[in-house]
Amino acid sequence: MPRGSGQIALPLDWSAGGANDGPLIVGTSNADAVRYLRHVATWPVRTAVLTGPRGSGRSLMGRLFARESGGRVIDGHASVSEEEIFHAWNAAQASGTPLLIIADVPPSEWAIALPDLASRLRAVPVLTIGEPDDCLARDLIDALFAQRGMAISPDVAAYVVPRMERSYAMIHRVVAALDAASLEKGRAISIRLTRETLLSQGLIDPDLLERQETGTCR
Repeated sequence: MPRGSGQIALPLDWSAGGANDGPLIVGTSNADAVRYLRHVATWPVRTAVLTGPRGSGRSLMGRLFARESGGRVIDGHASVSEEEIFHAWNAAQASGTPLLIIADVPPSEWAIALPDLASRLRAVPVLTIGEPDDCLARDLIDALFAQRGMAISPDVAAYVVPRMERSYAMIHRVVAALDAASLEKGRAISIRLTRETLLSQGLIDPDLLERQETGTCR
């Protein structure tokens, strides 16, 4: 997967996930988190919390972390009880096997009833995935189409990104909308089809239609 000029090439196995995963695209919004997860030996405690928007690849990062480190991942802190998280934290410290907890928000925003758990989580580093920059957004659009078995011109992503809300959720919505429109109309995904589809569904800002692309990601 080509990387944008603002993206960071890391020596990772993490360039590809498992059999059902697409690639993990590393850019400025997630590079710090990826780097931290790949250097478990430096962790001050054997637990970390990873937060980020849904659709940002955080679960894929968790699977790659578990595969590389042998650690445990709790994907969604609300999916287990506080007691389970408490015992998992203690087990990680005792055994040295790292624990990664994936959550929508940092522990400071959890409603924690167990005082002992709250005190332990205050010592846990929080890794944050930010919203994508232009280059990461373009590469993610291309990757999501590739997962669907569709190749599109890079001009399509370059057209969409400056005109859309910059979020992982919107990227997934745009790709799904264009895939459905292409199938329904029997047309390849061109800039014309992209413009028609995304305007009709309110997925791009009509005030930005004449905006010129700036910068390069290749």
